Amino acid sequence: MKLGVLVRKVRGFRVLDLAALFIVLALALSVYAFKTSAGAERADIADIESQIHDETRQVRLLRDQLDRLESPDVLEREARAYGQAPIEARQEVTPAALAMLAAQPQTAQPQAPPQTAPASPSAGASLPAQAASSEAPR
Repeated sequence: MKLGVLVRKVRGFRVLDLAALFIVLALALSVYAFKTSAGAERADIADIESQIHDETRQVRLLRDQLDRLESPDVLEREARAYGQAPIEARQEVTPAALAMLAAQPQTAQPQAPPQTAPASPSAGASLPAQAASSEAPR
């Protein structure tokens, strides 16, 4: 066997000792590099967990705000502020009055639907006349 190379001395050190020192230094540097990269990954994970926590909190706040804004009393208050309101009983249309309502042309301002039961006989006679006069030739 040729052990002469391994036991040969270079500047007072055996080649085997120099190779072992080189391997130990390489291992130490690689462990240091892995630990540093693991620390950076740990910091990234902590940042992402913090972002997830913040986003979860933001989602919860938005859901609460949505529930509050969609509540019936808030919707009614906002609708009244913009000149809108829920329909009233006098605005409802019966199926018999739908034909008259469909025959009326659409205008920029919505008209009140015709009353279903006339208050007097003269008012009832004017409704068909209004529907006939409002029809436009097609």
